[in-house]
Amino acid sequence: MPIPDDRHTASTASSPATPYDGMDGIANLAGDFDPVALVVDWLDACRNRDLATLLDLYADNATLRCQCGEAEVGEGRAGLESYWKSRLDTRAPTAFGLEEILPTSAGVVLDYLSHEGKPVRIAFSFTRDGKIQTTDCLPMVERSPRAGLQDYAG
Repeated sequence: MPIPDDRHTASTASSPATPYDGMDGIANLAGDFDPVALVVDWLDACRNRDLATLLDLYADNATLRCQCGEAEVGEGRAGLESYWKSRLDTRAPTAFGLEEILPTSAGVVLDYLSHEGKPVRIAFSFTRDGKIQTTDCLPMVERSPRAGLQDYAG
């Protein structure tokens, strides 16, 4: 069941005041968004082929690094759009299936099925205001499902 889009957004009505309210660039991460819910929203946008929603989850200066096949880098909205458009348009029937999701000290690690239906591991990091700052993905190899998570555990 998809998590509603507003799950990772802070509610000003229920957020307690902090000594940093009104100061640019300072946020209370724990109260502002749920990184796991944001990753689930990312996965839902991929499943639904919703490029606009997917791109809106990323920071304006976000970077994507993919090592699944030929290494690719996408930077900024235009780079991310170029990377994701063809993948969302040509996805396999099993694409974007959730395998495992794990919060880490550096962000979130997601094991899922790529647009081709192949197992992939992707690590997410976030901005202080709850946008995706970086994603680093690589293909999964035949091994136990949890092996290698320490590589991303920061």
